[in-house]
Amino acid sequence: MANNIPSKSLKFRSRIVMTAIFCLLFGLIIMKFFQISVLQNEKYQEMANDMHFGSITIRAHRGSIYDSTGTPLAKSASVYKVYLDPVRFRQDMETLQKKIDDRNKEKQAGTYEPKYDEETGEELYPLPVSAEAFRQEAIDFLSVKLGITAEKVTKAMEANNQYSILQDQVEKPVADDVLALFNKYGLVSLAVEEDTKRYYPQNEVAASVIGFTSADGNGAYGLEAYYNEYLSGVDGKTISAKDSNGNELPYKYSKTYPAENGDDVYLTLDMTIQYYLEKHLQEMVEEFDVKNRGCAILMNCKTGEIYAMATYPSFNLNDPFEIADPNAAAQIAQLTGDEAKTAKAEAREAQWKNKCITEIYEPGSVFKVFTSSAAIEEGLINLNHDSFYCSGAMSFPGVPKPIKCHKTTGHGTQNFYQALTNSCNPAFMQIGDRLGIEKFCYYFDSFGLSEKTGIDLPGEAVGITFDVDKMKYIDLMTSSFGQGNTLTPIQMITGYAAVINGGYLLEPYVVDKVVDEDGNVVLKNERTVRRQVISEDTSAAMRDALEKVVTGNSGGNVSIKGYSIGGKSGTAQRLSITGPDEDEYAASYVCFTPADDPELILLVMADMPTTENNNYYGSKVAVPTARDILTDVLPYMGYCPEYSDEEIPYLDVKIPLLEGSLSDAQATLEGLGIEYKIIGEGTQVYGQSPQTGSSISYDGCVYLYTDEFSETEYTEVPNLIGVSASAANESIAYRHLNFVSTGAPATRDGAVVSSQSIEPGTQVPYGTVVELVFEVNELSD
Repeated sequence: MANNIPSKSLKFRSRIVMTAIFCLLFGLIIMKFFQISVLQNEKYQEMANDMHFGSITIRAHRGSIYDSTGTPLAKSASVYKVYLDPVRFRQDMETLQKKIDDRNKEKQAGTYEPKYDEETGEELYPLPVSAEAFRQEAIDFLSVKLGITAEKVTKAMEANNQYSILQDQVEKPVADDVLALFNKYGLVSLAVEEDTKRYYPQNEVAASVIGFTSADGNGAYGLEAYYNEYLSGVDGKTISAKDSNGNELPYKYSKTYPAENGDDVYLTLDMTIQYYLEKHLQEMVEEFDVKNRGCAILMNCKTGEIYAMATYPSFNLNDPFEIADPNAAAQIAQLTGDEAKTAKAEAREAQWKNKCITEIYEPGSVFKVFTSSAAIEEGLINLNHDSFYCSGAMSFPGVPKPIKCHKTTGHGTQNFYQALTNSCNPAFMQIGDRLGIEKFCYYFDSFGLSEKTGIDLPGEAVGITFDVDKMKYIDLMTSSFGQGNTLTPIQMITGYAAVINGGYLLEPYVVDKVVDEDGNVVLKNERTVRRQVISEDTSAAMRDALEKVVTGNSGGNVSIKGYSIGGKSGTAQRLSITGPDEDEYAASYVCFTPADDPELILLVMADMPTTENNNYYGSKVAVPTARDILTDVLPYMGYCPEYSDEEIPYLDVKIPLLEGSLSDAQATLEGLGIEYKIIGEGTQVYGQSPQTGSSISYDGCVYLYTDEFSETEYTEVPNLIGVSASAANESIAYRHLNFVSTGAPATRDGAVVSSQSIEPGTQVPYGTVVELVFEVNELSD
């Protein structure tokens, strides 16, 4: 008979196996416990909290954005979130039905005594027919008032929680109306919670700089995004406990953590300056049919503060998803389906971009300030003795076509100042040759043209540049006069500022300070020097040279009576956008004032203006815009004109109030050296032309009306476009008109009228002032 009793060795082995299995299982349990309690503690703690606690977010009040004068640019208005407590609503319905039943019993017993309002005669404390009738009334009323579906209201009433949001971003009158419906019957299950809504009082002004917020209230573009951490603040919470069934316990089991409101941001931008910038930028874009938008920047070249920055066309910050450009909107309207969605998305992205910092362009002849500065700093140009010859073009081995100067007949022999004034490409290729590739690239980098400027705005781009090891000689030649490399406008103006401010490359900024709700400054931006690129002496030489560019070619530069200005225009083929076969250009101008000790620097750029009638040059497109901007901005900023002894006898004269005694009016005008003519036989002046405050040319004429009821005499405005200064003056005087001039001095040889403020053929009173813009038809960029 077999022995079925296990041996001792078998028992021992079994124990070992079982012990190993139990140890393995126990080890796995310990590892899992360690994973849950230590490694994944936060995850499971959050899950447990979700099961045991409910929370209500208390939105922080987003900080405001102000310009440098305190004008609000972005604010958060109080709106309301309307929510329902479903548990309490059902309790309200039970309580309401009991009240209705009790009142019905009182009415049946004849013991009910209604109370009425003494003024309106309406019954106080009315009740609906039934709780169900009120419930249906509430569903209909809330769906209409809050703009939601009846199904959403019904679902909220039947939910198993204490917080069902019906609608957010509700204006106060609507919130008051929905509360009144529930308060009318003493019901407490519907409540409102204060929230905020972002709005922009200036609409489209500085839109690409300010940016806007997304649906969740966080910054999406511009300063709203860059300074979101400061503006957004910290949301608060109300945390409440839940019972075993997941129902929230009454409010006495809750704890509230208040929100910390966002900080206010104060900009360096001034909205008055911004308005002038955008106004004249719009005029430029529309007049010259600029296809790829225009932009402008006004900056303090000593500190890096941005006073104004604009892109046009712009968009309305209060409705950023609306396509602002009517032409783009009309084209999109012709599309359908996915094609329309894609086109609309691309159009939105394009209009939101800040062209000043996110888009690149070929600078053209404005770049010559960098080539000049580098050569002077390296001692490669003798300002008093060096000369440069221009035959109209330069040829290079291996290059099929010669590189032409804008003046194809050539400039001949020129000194440095003449070459810069003439914007002669062959001269600057010769200067680039002296620099060589290594030094050219060194200064290109030193002026910050191959890196971001560090401006406190999101989305800054960097232009396309040549690596020193890969740059060819022909690349050096074309780059020397600003064709072949690309920059952003903010890189250009920041580098240009270093040329004229003593050589210091600064970090530009648009925010002055950030202030918390208690008035404490939590961030202050100040002048930040990245490095000194050139010496003070080289910078002074460049300021002098660029002022000579303006005085030597005032017809192609900004010339304003009483102000010393330096500047340089540029026109470049847009190879980076359109390719070499397309005939598109970028026209730009950068100028500064006062010329000897600059504080303001202005850049204006038109990307792809019309090429009809050769109206695509920087001197034709950007210069008049820069002149109009500075004409408005300089007096506003307190810069007073300073006239030379040569200018004083030829200054415009401001006409005073002359009504009253004729003899007094005559004496006043004779004292001013102004000619006058009397219309009528009286001894009192009852009317004058031009009106008080108008300015006229020093050799103009004032018309005095001395008959109380005499009719105003009219004349026709002549067509003066293309007419010389002397001929224009003669025609104006013949027609009994006055004029003031801007642009090139009317006394300069070759100056002709390029525009006039009143359309030819218009009938105007004698003495009316016509503003004439003079220019010299010499292209220099």
